[in-house]
Amino acid sequence: MIRSFLPIVDHHSTILILGSIPGIRSLQAGQYYAHPANQFWKIIFDIVDEPFDECYCNRVSLLKNHSIALWDVIASCERKGSLDTNIQSPIVQDFPAFFSRYPGIHAIFFNGMKAKKTFDQHVDMPVKCCPVMFQLPSTSPAMTRIWSVKREAWKAILCWL
Repeated sequence: MIRSFLPIVDHHSTILILGSIPGIRSLQAGQYYAHPANQFWKIIFDIVDEPFDECYCNRVSLLKNHSIALWDVIASCERKGSLDTNIQSPIVQDFPAFFSRYPGIHAIFFNGMKAKKTFDQHVDMPVKCCPVMFQLPSTSPAMTRIWSVKREAWKAILCWL
């Protein structure tokens, strides 16, 4: 059984980025998107026009400084390896409680198809609690879409900051 991390969030957060669940490298490091080939952090720094920083503490600060929360749809699951296709028996996060605690979040951006699909299948929230939702291309190393295409898609976040 693997477990996700606590969210990176505060009461100033206005958007939420959701992944599926951390991969092996991230779980080992105790950090979101720790695999060096994952493009998440490079994309985030690029779209907010900040110089890239390797320090995880500074990465977390960048998110908070831009009112961005980060979490995973899946709280725990069974999975061999890091591929989302290997996820079995997912248990999702308590999103109604999360949105009740952080009412300023008004948009969700899903990092990839698995996060959005799992959310849609397993999360049942009243319409009034549901912010606007967007699926973005995965930043995973397994997703080989051209950098410029991913970057342009992820710029959608800027409209909600």
